[in-house]
Amino acid sequence: MAEFTFVTTWRITAPLPQVCDTISKSMDWPQWWRNVEKVEELEAGDTIGIGRRLRFTWKSRLFYRLTFDVCVTHIESLKFLQGQASGDLEGTGRWYFTYDSPETIVRYEWSVRSTRRWINLLSPIARPIFKWNHDQVMRQGAEGLARYLNAPSVGTSI
Repeated sequence: MAEFTFVTTWRITAPLPQVCDTISKSMDWPQWWRNVEKVEELEAGDTIGIGRRLRFTWKSRLFYRLTFDVCVTHIESLKFLQGQASGDLEGTGRWYFTYDSPETIVRYEWSVRSTRRWINLLSPIARPIFKWNHDQVMRQGAEGLARYLNAPSVGTSI
């Protein structure tokens, strides 16, 4: 299986609670993140959301879509959100949130393995293309979030 680790940082001039709330409401992502085609809730989880399971369908900047489930495994209000992915991608996603006035800093770590045969076969030569695609999707996420919150995106580092 092809393994990938991506780290992205968004800097958005918006209050920490507003940014955290928007990211934690992933059912609404298709409203502001154009690469998120669909989000379905499969299980509700407990009262704070641990165990919540969602199915995401992502459209890439290229010619393919990925569908995977994410089970929320850890939540620290206004600080941290973690989920375990299974499906076309398997692994862990982690959102870290901090505030450095006037910016909220969002750091996303995505460590996954592909279960798609064609990705695994192409990965030795197409890895830079897959990284470029991921980076573009994350840039569009930062831009969409900033527009949705009516806040300037200060920057994205990948």
